[in-house]
Amino acid sequence: MAVVGSIKDRGEVRIHESLDELSRDLVDYIAELSEISIKERGVFAVALSGGSLISLIRKLCEAPYSKTVDWSKWYIFWADERVVAKNHVDSNYKLAKDHLLSKLPIVPGHVHSINDSLTAEEAANEYEFVIRQLVKTRVINVSAINDCPKFDLILLGIGPDGHVASLFPDHSMLEEKHEWVTFITDSPKPPLERITFTLPVINSAANVVMAAIGGGKAEAAHLAIDDVGSECPVLPARMVQPDVGKLMWFLDCQAASKLKRFC
Repeated sequence: MAVVGSIKDRGEVRIHESLDELSRDLVDYIAELSEISIKERGVFAVALSGGSLISLIRKLCEAPYSKTVDWSKWYIFWADERVVAKNHVDSNYKLAKDHLLSKLPIVPGHVHSINDSLTAEEAANEYEFVIRQLVKTRVINVSAINDCPKFDLILLGIGPDGHVASLFPDHSMLEEKHEWVTFITDSPKPPLERITFTLPVINSAANVVMAAIGGGKAEAAHLAIDDVGSECPVLPARMVQPDVGKLMWFLDCQAASKLKRFC
C-alpha cells in the first residue's frame, strides 16, 4: 500500500513498502504519461539516467506494457552519461540497453546515445546539437519560458550525496544557465569524465520523476524534500524544481525513513 502526499514546491511523494509495488506504480505512471504525450504530440521524448533507476523500470518489458505501449513513438535520451565506450561496464547506455531497450521494439534510430569516440567536451557539444535539431523538428517540445528543450519525461535517481544526473554538490556546473548539455572531467565519483543535462533543461521538463531506494538515500531524500531551513546545504536534488512541469518522487520506506511528514 502506498503512502501518497504532496509537499509545496517539492511535488508529489509516493512511498512504497516493497520494491515490486514501487516498480509497478512507477511503470504505470510512465505508461500513462506515454499515452497522454503520444495522443497530444505524436511522440514521447524521455531521458533516462543510470543506477538503480533502470532496475525499477524493467517491468516495462513485461505484459501488459510490452504490448500496450506504443513503443514506435518513443525517443530515448540520457540525462547524463559517463564518457566511456558503449560496451563499458560504467556506460549508462549499456545498462539501459542490456536490461531495457534490447527487450523492447523501440526504433533504433530513436535511441540517442552520446558519441563515445569523442572527448567529454566534444561529446557534450555534439549531444546538445542533436537535441537542438530535434527541438527544431518538434520531436522534443520547447519550453515557453526559456526556450530550453521540454522533454516529456526525465527520469532521475538520487545519489547518497544528493546528486542528480551528473550534477554534484558544490560543483560549478550547478551554476550553468546557458548550455543545455555540459561536461565534467572531475566527477567526485568515477569515472571522472561525464556529460550531463544542466538544471535549466531538467527544470524545463513536462514531468520529472525522482526515484530513490534504500536507507543510504534517506538523508539525501530528507534534505531534498523536507523544509530543512537555510542552515542545511542545498543539494542538487533539491534544486530540481520544474518551472511549470510536474515533479514526482517514488521512494521505498527505507529511503523515506527520515522524511518529517511521513515518519
